[in-house]
This record gives sequence, structure tokens and C-alpha cells, in this order.
Amino acid sequence: MVLAVALGLLAGLLTTVAGMGGGLVLTLALATVHDPVVALAAAGIGLLVGNVHRVWMYRARVVRTTAVPYVLGALPGALVGGLLATVAPEDLVRGGMLVLAGLAAAKTVFGVRWNAPAGAMLPGGAAVGFISATSGGGGLLAGPLLLATGLSGRAYVATGAVGAASVHVARLTGYSAGGALAPDVVLLGLVLAVAIPVGNVAGEHTRRRLPPRWIPKLEIGVVLLGLLLALSGMR
Repeated sequence: MVLAVALGLLAGLLTTVAGMGGGLVLTLALATVHDPVVALAAAGIGLLVGNVHRVWMYRARVVRTTAVPYVLGALPGALVGGLLATVAPEDLVRGGMLVLAGLAAAKTVFGVRWNAPAGAMLPGGAAVGFISATSGGGGLLAGPLLLATGLSGRAYVATGAVGAASVHVARLTGYSAGGALAPDVVLLGLVLAVAIPVGNVAGEHTRRRLPPRWIPKLEIGVVLLGLLLALSGMR
């Protein structure tokens, strides 16, 4: 449980400072010591609370015209992904986590870039939801999708948190229907749910003091850590 508290604090801090990435690191770290579906389900509980808290913190910055179609796409995508994750072979789920971590590393470290059309919120949200539910890496697509609309700063963090919260509600529904929310998984998720909001607050204080030029460096560190964790989880 000490590890879960530390990971929850780190996930909240990273996502609040950089906008995305904390959830992927959290899920991959949990998957090194747990079954990948357990990692996805427990992380989903904690991240749901963390994102609801982040929405509350930045509620005045949410861009509703972007958030609404994003959520409408993310809900069914995450629900289907959650159901599939509970019946897919463990190695397949772990392999998906590794692929997503590798793509995140390529995007950030090697300068691989892609642009999402600003009108792609609904189908893009569905893709984010599905990827999040099956590998924990939906932030890899969510970032370019939201940035394509011109969002930045706290508006980017706030609107992304609205979409992420909807993803976690839907994927947890899928995990529950697939029998993945056992009492020990829920307990682990609740520990994360307490730690992540504390990390959010620490992240906001850090963001105020962190020079803007350091944010890209932090993003690189996050994705490299995620890739290392994904490689560690393969066995």
C-alpha cells in the first residue's frame, strides 16, 4: 500500500504539471507487480477520482464545446475496451501497454508528430477511450487531439480531465461487467483515489514555480519512465 500511495502522488503531480502522462506511468508501474487487468482497474478507480478533483480545481477553464463531443465519443469507446480487456489474454494486454509506451517515447524523444483535425473530437474521443481501457495509454492520442483545437495551459488540463473522467467511468463499468473489480482491486483503487488528489495539489504548486521551458523535459522523462516500466512488466 505504501507503493500505491507513492504512485498515486506521482501520477497526480505529473498529470497536473504536464497535462497528461501520470495515468500511463501509474498503470504501467502497477502492471509490474499485478495482473495487467488488475492494474488497469485499480488505476481506473484512482484516476477517476483524481480527474474529478482536477475538473473541480480548474472548472472555470473547461471548454465545453470541446469537452461535450469528446465525452460522447469516449464513453462507448471505453466501455467496449473495458469489456474486451477482461477477456483478452494477459500477454496481449501487456503487449498493448508496451506498444503504447514505445509510441509515446517515439513521439516525445524522436520528434514524431501527428496532427488531429479539430473536428475529430467524437471519433477521437472513442479511440482515446478504447486505448485507455485496454492499455492505459489513451493520453498518447488525447494530447494531440486536444491541442489541435488550440487548447493550452489550464484549459488543456481542465478539458482533458473532463474527458479522462468520462473514460474512467465507462471503462470501470466494462471491468465490473467482466468481473474484474474484486474487493482487493477496489481497495487498491481507493488508496490511489486518496493519493492522486494530493498529488494534484502538489502538481499545481509545482506548476506555478516551474519554468515553462522545463515542461517538455518533464514530458520526456515521463515517457521514458513509462517505456522502462512497460519493458519491466513483460515476462
